[in-house]
Amino acid sequence: MKHIELPAPTPWPMAFGLSIALLFAGVVTTPYVSMVGGVLFLTAAVGWWRQVLPAERHEQVEVRGEVTEPAFIPRGEVERIRVGQAGHRVRRISRTRPFSAALRGGIVGAIGMAAVACLFGLLSQGSIWYPINLLAAAAIPDLAAASVEQLRQFSMSGLVLGTLIHGTTSLLVGLLYAVMLPMFPRGAFWWAGLTAPVLWTALSAAGMELVNPALNARIDWRWFIASQLAWGLTGGFVIARTESIETLEDLPLAVRAGIETPGVDLHL
Repeated sequence: MKHIELPAPTPWPMAFGLSIALLFAGVVTTPYVSMVGGVLFLTAAVGWWRQVLPAERHEQVEVRGEVTEPAFIPRGEVERIRVGQAGHRVRRISRTRPFSAALRGGIVGAIGMAAVACLFGLLSQGSIWYPINLLAAAAIPDLAAASVEQLRQFSMSGLVLGTLIHGTTSLLVGLLYAVMLPMFPRGAFWWAGLTAPVLWTALSAAGMELVNPALNARIDWRWFIASQLAWGLTGGFVIARTESIETLEDLPLAVRAGIETPGVDLHL
């Protein structure tokens, strides 16, 4: 069995990029986010540095199947390999969830999350309108300044805007799930259902005071986490259970867009 030497996999470039995002996110949220980003920045920089210096890290990868020697072309030019032809390294079929899965998952997750939020409103304030009005308070000044008694009352503007905010956010998160799940082939559902809601809760906690002060002042984080988990477990389950489809994402943009591309011969 033959082996080839390849650069060893490393998470440090991804962690380095995340640290930069956190550094700038702290500018518009809270300094604690920038502090976390700074610590991660230094850790990722050192880890990445040690990955390539003083010697590059490599690993031996087993080569399966028949190994052939590269063809030698005794000419002064390189023979062009057609896009899609066997052996063309650009051609890679990847599997992903269709956008319809994101739509279904977003709707199911939105219903599950809304059910938990309304249950919280009934148990804590005796009104299902309480959490809806709190959500809409991010864009309606009257609700942001309303008393607890007023938040318990039905508000048409609160219902419409709260539903719009909740529905739009759920569909966008569903789309994000559908796009990212293929990156996590093992345990994708648990990542979607448990890990992602916890990370989203942490991000919400950092920016809630800036985005929705009324909700931040009255939020019950136990119920908030429960509602996030309800979305992740229901919406993530629907998306993860949807049969994936094949795409040719690495083909040139012109080919995928159906534009005539002289010099590119596509034979699949």
